Amino acid sequence: MSKSVKNILTQYKNSGISIYDKPETTLWSKICSRPVFDNTSLNLAVGKIIKEVKDKGDIALRKFAQKFDGVAIDRFQVSDEELKSAVKNISPSLKAAIQQAKRNIELFHRTQKEEVRKIHISKGIICWRESRAIESVGLYIPGGSAPLFSTVLMLGIPALIAGCKEVILCTPCDKTGKINEAVLYAASVCKISKIYKVGGAQAIAAMALGTDTIPSVHKIFGPGNQYVTAAKQLVQNKIAIDMPAGPSEVLVIADDSCVPAFVASDLLAQAEHGPDSQVIMICTSKKIANEVEKEIVKQMEDLPRKDIVAKSLKHSKFIILKNLNQAVAFSNLYAPEHLILACRISQRLLKQIVNAGSVFVGNYSPESAGDYASGTNHTLPTNGFAAMYSGVSLDSFYKKITFQQLNKTGLQSLSKTIITMAEAEGLQAHSNAVKKRMSN
Repeated sequence: MSKSVKNILTQYKNSGISIYDKPETTLWSKICSRPVFDNTSLNLAVGKIIKEVKDKGDIALRKFAQKFDGVAIDRFQVSDEELKSAVKNISPSLKAAIQQAKRNIELFHRTQKEEVRKIHISKGIICWRESRAIESVGLYIPGGSAPLFSTVLMLGIPALIAGCKEVILCTPCDKTGKINEAVLYAASVCKISKIYKVGGAQAIAAMALGTDTIPSVHKIFGPGNQYVTAAKQLVQNKIAIDMPAGPSEVLVIADDSCVPAFVASDLLAQAEHGPDSQVIMICTSKKIANEVEKEIVKQMEDLPRKDIVAKSLKHSKFIILKNLNQAVAFSNLYAPEHLILACRISQRLLKQIVNAGSVFVGNYSPESAGDYASGTNHTLPTNGFAAMYSGVSLDSFYKKITFQQLNKTGLQSLSKTIITMAEAEGLQAHSNAVKKRMSN
């Protein structure tokens, strides 16, 4: 970090959050930087896992399950009995919550279906585009301390709406060989029956390459730890993935109309994802920053994952800027996964936002709503990729195929243009494909 940035940086002693007071715009890029990690050794390790799965298939998967998860796997696929048991054991309140979330997510994603529009370019020329579901997709659902059954809904529902013929799901099991029952129930709600007890980079390798038990797919979706993320990036020469991913993040823009307790709760919600998560607040006064920091310290004491939160806050930032226009400009440069507008003129700022995964407008729109049940998808680009990638949507499960139909009159009207351009490029056969038709 340059001396000029150091000179304007202070740090809250209680939370460890760095604070920047009205930094010059020339310093914004440095302040926007995410934590940087050397992934050389990680990619080498993951590359070896992928190769072993390719060479040894299920044998390698059993070895890695024992090595990384401490579990001996006999049968990878979840049985019908296990699925039925999960459905039976889930509490009525959690079932009701999952069902409401499903309804909202399904409603929002169904509106993304596009009608086929045939465009009459000119007399005798019609062009159009149609969607075709990706035939086979693989969903990766993290396990561990926070089994993300909500992600099953976020990925399984659009896959179901799109009409993907084969949907498989991989997720790690516990040391007794069981998968979290909420994950299984959410899968059943999405009509996913091919569920495999495989986690980590080896699960990504299995879905990309196929084994005797796990079929290969055309596209892989889902978040994961650094090993899963690296594996998805390394198998892209074989299959498609949803998007590049990194640690989770949120940016909050707050003015004096914000509720500091609400803002603090949003920042903490993101920080509890993992020690590498990043939370940022841009505000218009030191007073707001101080009030939010006090609330963070107060609220985090009651959190079960406060140790993880504390590590995340060490590389999180508060930035005080002159006005909200500057705040949006900074946010666009950072391109956050989640953007929360806790300010009086939220609606007026919307048109200025060009880089964000998902936006939450107003004091009563917590990021948690999008994570679970408002209807939008929570699988979003991180690490600045919101500048060029969209979050998962119904379109993510489709291929778009263009069609064109010309009659002789239509081709006649284009023949001179096509022939001239083809011959200028030195592609005589292209030119001949038109000339032959015109002379017939």
